[in-house]
Amino acid sequence: MLRRTMVALALVMPMLACSDTTEFQLRGGVQVSFATQNPTVAMLAAAAAPAVALDDTIAMGGDTLIITRAQLVLREIELKAAATVDCDAEPEPMGCEEIEVGPVLVDLPLTPGAAKEFELELPAGAYSRIDFEVHKVSSGSAEDAAFIAAHPEFEDLSIRVQGSFNGAAFTFESDLDVEQELTLSPPITVTDSLPTNVTIRVDLATWFRDAAGTLVDPSTANKGGDNEGIVTTNITQSLKAFEDADRDGDERDEG
Repeated sequence: MLRRTMVALALVMPMLACSDTTEFQLRGGVQVSFATQNPTVAMLAAAAAPAVALDDTIAMGGDTLIITRAQLVLREIELKAAATVDCDAEPEPMGCEEIEVGPVLVDLPLTPGAAKEFELELPAGAYSRIDFEVHKVSSGSAEDAAFIAAHPEFEDLSIRVQGSFNGAAFTFESDLDVEQELTLSPPITVTDSLPTNVTIRVDLATWFRDAAGTLVDPSTANKGGDNEGIVTTNITQSLKAFEDADRDGDERDEG
């Protein structure tokens, strides 16, 4: 039977403000951050409207979508070694480590930059993929009981988005339960003395659009709604991971 070594997970950290420059201290570790905005697009928007926005406003044609909060639940976060290894070998080689953590509630940042969520301590080496599950919190699961007690609004859900569409308030909720495998290209290198950061960028701007790219009312994508299927597909295709040492949410200046 395949043997797995559990890897320590640092305490889940409160989300830092995007302007935070505090360096984390973790020997041989990986900081995991989240972003929602493409830095180039954010820079152009800031030039047009220099005031700091606390939400994510998307205007197209005659429609205006304002997202004021976006949350998702993750679990089983794992970094995969770049090299293929035999986990049945003795002693067990690097690359067989598995992170069993969660469920974890991620409050996605709605401002430019990447916000730190947690830190993982891993053996030195190269890692080419980050895997996790977008997790539907189950009311019938003993493992989810403590999470539901702390976040009762997430019972039988995995994603919750709030905001307004053309001035009307909405709450979008999804019970999406799906594994995500995000390639890190180039792979990240973890050493015993130099921590690094992986940013998972969630492109919120693509979530509530139809096949033609037109904005749709998020309330029509709730369970049984006309746009449930297309929005669910958009969500699963909206995530990307990359090394982001300066935590600006931009993969182009890495490598």
